[in-house]
Amino acid sequence: MKEVVVRGLTIGSGRPKICVPIVGRTEEEILQAGRAIVCCSARGADLCEWRIDWFDRVWNFSELVETGRKLREALGNLPLLVTFRTKSEGGERECDPSRYTELVVKLCAAEIADLVDIELFTGGCRVAEMSGAAALHGIKTVFSSHDFEKTPPESEIIARLRQMEEMGADIAKIAVMPKTPADVLTLLSATEKRSSESGIPLVTMSMGALGAVSRVCGELTGSSITFGSLGRASAPGQIGAEKLLPVLELFSIG
Repeated sequence: MKEVVVRGLTIGSGRPKICVPIVGRTEEEILQAGRAIVCCSARGADLCEWRIDWFDRVWNFSELVETGRKLREALGNLPLLVTFRTKSEGGERECDPSRYTELVVKLCAAEIADLVDIELFTGGCRVAEMSGAAALHGIKTVFSSHDFEKTPPESEIIARLRQMEEMGADIAKIAVMPKTPADVLTLLSATEKRSSESGIPLVTMSMGALGAVSRVCGELTGSSITFGSLGRASAPGQIGAEKLLPVLELFSIG
């Protein structure tokens, strides 16, 4: 599997890296969360995700960029993933594909992110435009797909991850909702099978309390990042960031 290196952090080998999301509504909340994540870095936080769909001023681009620059400074050398999660994929705001694409392209040009999330289905035929903008500015891409209703069949999960790689993703991510223990095993099996063939790092998770095990066994199955909350969670089933590191070390097979 190909590794992705961002600010000295290697994604795709060793234990899953711990990503802590920021879901603040105001600049003050966002910067306060960023400083808290830096303090947590010695206890497990490897990178930060800024969920800009939570930000009250997200549609004021100058304010968005100014807040992003302040956050980037506050994080020091901690890598920053910037994500606008649409309502249809579990986020806070509706956003049509055209507006979504414009936002992602402008964010890349602003160069406040080390990685940017691109929703596979929201981007549609304009995914290449967004990934091209990211590459132009040296930003790594995380292509993503989220299903908050169910767990698709194993073949579908594998197909989506393969499609992301074929479309040029640096990292491929999928999150699904389990209804039964068998659903969790479906996600884990699909991850292991795809990771054995994939040329890029994968990030997969089964959400909710039922799927919590998927957040700590990535080194075994081939999932390279796990998300841990520090305060308010950005998705159901997230484990506290400070609890993740000892569990990941306990389960390490390195």
